[in-house]
Amino acid sequence: MIVNFVLILVVIAVAVYIVLYTIKKKKNAEVEVQLDVDDKTYTIEKMIEFIKRRLDEITKINLYDIGLSEEELKRRKNKKYALKKALKGCTYGDVNDKKYVKELIFDLLEKEYGVTESNISKAIPFDIPSLLTAQDKFDVLIYTYKKEFGYEALTELIKKYKLATLKYVEGETKPSYVITSQEIEEIYEKERILLSFEDKLWVVVQRIYQHYKGYSSIDEVRDMNIDGISGGVSGLPESFLSQVAQTDGGDYLEQVSEHKVPRACDSIWIFFQGKSIRLAFLSFGTEGELKRVCQNIYKYNNPGQLSDTNGYKINEMKDGSRVVVVRPSFSETWAFFVRKFDVKRSTLEQWFKGEPGCDESIELLKYLVKGARIISITGEQGCGKTTMLMGMIENIYETMNIRVQETAFELHLRKIYPTRNILTFRETETISGQEGLDVQKKTDGSVNIIRRGCNRPRSILDDTSRSGCF
Repeated sequence: MIVNFVLILVVIAVAVYIVLYTIKKKKNAEVEVQLDVDDKTYTIEKMIEFIKRRLDEITKINLYDIGLSEEELKRRKNKKYALKKALKGCTYGDVNDKKYVKELIFDLLEKEYGVTESNISKAIPFDIPSLLTAQDKFDVLIYTYKKEFGYEALTELIKKYKLATLKYVEGETKPSYVITSQEIEEIYEKERILLSFEDKLWVVVQRIYQHYKGYSSIDEVRDMNIDGISGGVSGLPESFLSQVAQTDGGDYLEQVSEHKVPRACDSIWIFFQGKSIRLAFLSFGTEGELKRVCQNIYKYNNPGQLSDTNGYKINEMKDGSRVVVVRPSFSETWAFFVRKFDVKRSTLEQWFKGEPGCDESIELLKYLVKGARIISITGEQGCGKTTMLMGMIENIYETMNIRVQETAFELHLRKIYPTRNILTFRETETISGQEGLDVQKKTDGSVNIIRRGCNRPRSILDDTSRSGCF
């Protein structure tokens, strides 16, 4: 009797041990967060380190070692796969994947890292406006406007305060299109924004995201409905600063360190309604950060490696934007150019916007298109060649098959006319534009649209940049 009782106790003890061991192993696998709290715990840098480590643990965990039920295992696998997919897709400019990753970061900071109303100001001093940088204030403004206007936030901000106007900047003798730190600070004071804890945390999440998986200071700006954005196209190259350091350039380098003279990594420009506007209040901070953005922003669909031998890449992003990236020694600095295209249906009436004699011009263009005449559209960059071309395409007879030859996919006509017979070709590293045209001859096309440089043959509709064509 006693022996049986002892055996029962042993069995129970073993069972309890197995249960406790499984629970402990599960907790270890899920990694309990234990913070060594100090003055730097709630800074942006520390939070970025935590998010990197935590997401790496989530994506690399072996779910089969945790002892989950079949249903829970399936759910966890799907969640893990979705996170891996989002972490990859958000670097290509996919706003849905970006939203997924930001929501996860929000939950990790709030539930695991312990960010609260009392310590969030250690990351960004929301409660002391005098300590906020111009970028901090801009981030708050964009977040607030985005809640009301969505991806028209930047456009609304620029229009409301008339920021896209010529102005004189201190130290310059001629007016230019620029948005300064002083303007952002004045706008912030006028707006008198009151943020809840949730609002503050979302601003912090965006700051963490843009330095972890995003495109640094331009991350939110790139998503806005503007014509384009570029970086690394002004300011002093790093190579020049190195030369100055070796000569008697102490005063000059001091001016650079005080941001009185902009560097290449301080160069951020937007293309807004045909105007190139410099965002003087934004910066990548370091040459390394600009380089990181350039190395990531063109990677959609694996276009190949950007190397010193192949010093440029032309590609598209997930949202259809065209991206061009260049690097030394092909260019003097790392630089990128993102050109966004509105895929909504455009009309000639929208393009001419009630200009004098527009009715006659519109009718003439319609008859030229319907009469299958050879048409060449030329003009400087940003003058509206592509927009006008898309308006003219609307007047091509439905019975005509359309074939397009481009350097990179930009027109996206099948998104606008999904029921029409349209096929677009583009140049690749192994197939030239001329070879693409030769293939087009065998594809029963009625209308050929060629978007090209000035050294390629013309066709029915020709969208050509005049720059450099003499």
